[in-house]
Amino acid sequence: MEGSKAFSKDFMTKHDIPTARYANFSDFELAKKHLLSIDYKVVIKASGLASGKGVLIPENQQEALEALETIMVKKKFGSSGDEVVIEEYLEGQEISVLALSDGYTVVLFPGAQDHKRIGEGDTGPNTGGMGAYAPTPIGSPEHIKSALKSIIQKTIDGMRKDGMPFVGCLFTGFMITEQGPKVLEYNVRFGDPETQTVMSLLSDDTDLAEVFLACCDRRLDSVKVDFKASYSVTVVIASPGYPNSYPTGLPITIDHAALPKNSFIYHAGTSGKDGDVRTSGGRVLSVNGTGETLDIAAKTAYEAVACVQFDGMTYRKDIAHRALKPKNASSSQPDPKKNGLTYLDSGVSIDSGNELVTRIKPLVKATARLGCDSVIGGFGGLFDLKCLGYRDPVIVSGTDGVGTKLIVAQKAGKHETLGHPNSRSKLSHTGIDLVAMSVNDLLVQGAEPLFFLDYFACSRLNVDMAVDVVKGIAQGCQQSNCALIGGETAEMPGLYRQDDYDLAGFAVGVVERSLILPRLQEIQVDDVLIGLTSSGFHSNGFSLVRKVVEMSGLGYESPCPWNTAQTLGVALLEPTRLYTQQLLPILKSEERLVKGLSHITGGGFLENVPRVLPAGLGCEIDAGSFPLPAPFKWAMNQCNIAPLEMCRTFNCGIGMVLIVSKESVSKVISLLEAHDPKRTTGIHQIGRVTNQSGVEMKRLESWLS
Repeated sequence: MEGSKAFSKDFMTKHDIPTARYANFSDFELAKKHLLSIDYKVVIKASGLASGKGVLIPENQQEALEALETIMVKKKFGSSGDEVVIEEYLEGQEISVLALSDGYTVVLFPGAQDHKRIGEGDTGPNTGGMGAYAPTPIGSPEHIKSALKSIIQKTIDGMRKDGMPFVGCLFTGFMITEQGPKVLEYNVRFGDPETQTVMSLLSDDTDLAEVFLACCDRRLDSVKVDFKASYSVTVVIASPGYPNSYPTGLPITIDHAALPKNSFIYHAGTSGKDGDVRTSGGRVLSVNGTGETLDIAAKTAYEAVACVQFDGMTYRKDIAHRALKPKNASSSQPDPKKNGLTYLDSGVSIDSGNELVTRIKPLVKATARLGCDSVIGGFGGLFDLKCLGYRDPVIVSGTDGVGTKLIVAQKAGKHETLGHPNSRSKLSHTGIDLVAMSVNDLLVQGAEPLFFLDYFACSRLNVDMAVDVVKGIAQGCQQSNCALIGGETAEMPGLYRQDDYDLAGFAVGVVERSLILPRLQEIQVDDVLIGLTSSGFHSNGFSLVRKVVEMSGLGYESPCPWNTAQTLGVALLEPTRLYTQQLLPILKSEERLVKGLSHITGGGFLENVPRVLPAGLGCEIDAGSFPLPAPFKWAMNQCNIAPLEMCRTFNCGIGMVLIVSKESVSKVISLLEAHDPKRTTGIHQIGRVTNQSGVEMKRLESWLS
């Protein structure tokens, strides 16, 4: 796996493991011919070990030909270069993942990122590694962790199926590309700066020797392997001249008394006895520091480096710069006369925005539907309406936000609810509401949702949080068969407080002209109102909800009064119900069974139902015909809110109202049930159309019992 890069690449292809396109060659002329026939940037690798230096990254075709000659003709890496791998150069961020395996089970260490180049800013020739840090921001999101583990598990399974069960430590190098993680190479070792870095993160009660023994005994799943919630940074100190020729035998002094707490020095290229330690290799020492934050870990490591001295010692002074640079840059005070003012100095990070786009592209792509491929990154999204087969289409649009439910989400620390009702994310709950508020409004016009765009505004872009929000939006779009074709992320320091953000959504749908709702000319007295239950407060009335919480003396982290199994904040963030799958088949039917629809949003029954009734007609709603759900009953009783005030503020348990003829009631209910096989939405006959304008609420006293 490590000794032959050609073997490992063929193994990846055989077992469908994502990697760069490649070709293996043992003949120089054939390799040269291949290089001249391709039009993409390449990496050229000596297939053998080559002391970790056999990877060359040419900038152009001429350099590629020279690199090929260096390896195959001039034999710079000896027999390691008898065979070469020419593979596509992948764009993205690299991450190294160490995984222990007993041939079946895998246990992953936190992802680490190393620094191969000798010079600061990733300049100069490649080395075996000048330092590393872990965990990495790029490898921390749950979807990346899951993908990495899946690939490594597939590797271990493939080795076993090929009759070569792998027991030990598989050290996999990944590139996190726009398409997801791809394998760069395998190493079979428990070494290098990455190993020294992640070892320091093992919990105090994890016995590494016991873990190794469990691998050998094929019982890795029976032992404890945990990690600290800390960060680790390792700085390599090298001999002068490395990675080229270097002197040896230089005396080393270490001020052990001055070493900071949580630091550790690993010896690599050293020799000596009786306290006389001297250099004996290129990479001499690895100095590790840990801390609660990456900044503290890096500071500890460099304080320890300062305790080491030998002539000409070389080390990089920017280890972990990829993760630290945005934070340090934004917190420093720029000197425009000296350095020149940058956009980052004003509080806006273009790099963070680019990272967000890269990470959400797979989420957006998953919402593709007929008419749209959901590829973002351009100046606008396209939708081909013709392929849907509408005869006389009318475009319908709607826009909405989430309101002050965002404040609850921010205080409760969840951002994905407004995105997906079944989310397992503990971080976020903020997305299906955004989709549902606009998409449900399209349904009220009889329209099929086509595509959606979002607007995310903040003071300082937290990429992880924004990804969670978009994940929720994408999942809401999938439930609605609505393509997420684009959006805008606006980082506006000064307009919002530090961690505040706001959301807005814009949805577009289409309806046959003959099926546009409401059909006002058809609605008449004694038509029946059918109510579809809501999932909670949805996204309206939260200014009043927050006032109720304040007056109750509870916090959002308090046990929920009507469901003590969850917190009040989580319960209030129950996402808005989407009615697309249940209603759209009925709305598209030429039977025209539904005369009107009312989405019960802000203003409750009293403000929303009249919007779909013709002039001169009103309705009566029987409050006793459906149960008042526990969240509404709690709010009403907690602050003595009058039942009629509830009806002009909240949906009170009914999120959508259908207007149908008396003759169609049974058929419509049957169809609603048929399109909701899991019976997630309750169906109630809640009232009728009358000849008196407005809404008359009946039997409100039933809510007081």
